[in-house]
Amino acid sequence: MIAQAVVDIPVETPQSPRRDRPSPTGTAVRRKSRWQRMKREWQMYVFIVPGVLFFLLFAYVPLAGNVVAFQDFSAFRGIFGSQWVGLQNFAHLFTDDEVMRALANTVIISFLQIAFAFPAPIILALFLNSLLGEGIKRVIQTVVYLPHFISWVIVIAIWQKILGGAGPIAQLFEQIGIHGVNIMTNPETFKILVVSQVIWKDIGWGTIIFFAAISAIPTELYESAATDGAGSWRRMWHITLPGLVPVISLLLILTVGNVLTVGFEQLLLQQPAVGANAAQVLDTFVYFRGIAGGDWGLSAAAGLLKGVIATVLVLFANRIAKRLGTGGIF
Repeated sequence: MIAQAVVDIPVETPQSPRRDRPSPTGTAVRRKSRWQRMKREWQMYVFIVPGVLFFLLFAYVPLAGNVVAFQDFSAFRGIFGSQWVGLQNFAHLFTDDEVMRALANTVIISFLQIAFAFPAPIILALFLNSLLGEGIKRVIQTVVYLPHFISWVIVIAIWQKILGGAGPIAQLFEQIGIHGVNIMTNPETFKILVVSQVIWKDIGWGTIIFFAAISAIPTELYESAATDGAGSWRRMWHITLPGLVPVISLLLILTVGNVLTVGFEQLLLQQPAVGANAAQVLDTFVYFRGIAGGDWGLSAAAGLLKGVIATVLVLFANRIAKRLGTGGIF
């Protein structure tokens, strides 16, 4: 009896934990393992610090300056000394004729870029993919890629030399009897000129992205389609284009988010030649009215409103992309 009682008594050993001792939760274990991983790989996180500091100092901290949009801001009085006016600056935006003209030009140029400049790299990537010679592909890709690294000052100067009043295009029109042709100073065709410049400068950069997406498509799909008798057009339509849909959807969402940003330097450099009626957009309006004119509150309100609209457009485009089955951004 005594031996049986001794056996039945539970003995606590150092190896066996007490039943009333709380066990660590899954969250605590994950947090501990995360810190251990960060401590073990601290060199990799050191490389991230400059990028994080860059965005904190130049992207997130300046967001506090949006308070200027709700003030009658004066650079001499500062943020804390300027008068608070609430939504008065936003009300003035919708009654200012210059803002409405800048908004109209921005929307027109942006939609022209979406209609013509956005699909241009896709078409060029499909064309390069159809070429058989790798050497020809590399040469064409290098030639169209180089203008991306040229500043807008140089780009405008090159186009002025070619399409200006003393350029070869104007001389050609002179020979056929059409005098005084200067495409660079024509307000009626300025928006088409802007889109053409964007295509010439950035088509190579966009082609690299789409060409990389094409190279990721399995070659077995093309081989199977060719075995079944599909020609080059059918392979492009049923294999290449569906393979590009996720990338196209992603870039289109980002493009829609920048629908009110159409190129500050490009338009600022050409505005004196064609006039504000043709070349004034929201970005140049903010510059001339705010920095040059001193109306900081109104220009800050225009910039803040543009950011809010861009955010709404990105969310809307992302939801549509998800409903269409392309995944979206987030």
